[in-house]
Amino acid sequence: MSMPHDGEILPPHAGTDDAARNEKVVRKGFWRTLKRAARQIPFTHDLVAAYYCALDPTVPLRVRAVLLGALAYFIAPFDLVPDLLVGLGFTDDATVLIGAITMVAAHISPIHRERARQALEGE
Repeated sequence: MSMPHDGEILPPHAGTDDAARNEKVVRKGFWRTLKRAARQIPFTHDLVAAYYCALDPTVPLRVRAVLLGALAYFIAPFDLVPDLLVGLGFTDDATVLIGAITMVAAHISPIHRERARQALEGE
């Protein structure tokens, strides 16, 4: 068993399968779920920028894995608080997303933010 390097808790390949699985889920369901939730989530621009960051292969895998996990939870049809409950349904999703975005904010670049702006404005 190899040990992590450079102060990392997990080796670089940890979570690779989960990240790949989550990426498929996110690519498939992100925009559909966003359309349903957009009115209830006040940080839509940050969420879309995080989406583009999560799919950017130049971003470190551990950062992508954090974002993909949070985005997959957002998309999941089941969670702690059903998304159909008006006013409450996306609160748990929002909490997970805000935590993930805050953790990796330094990796969400101006390019990701510009792509989000363009996507939200329909360019």
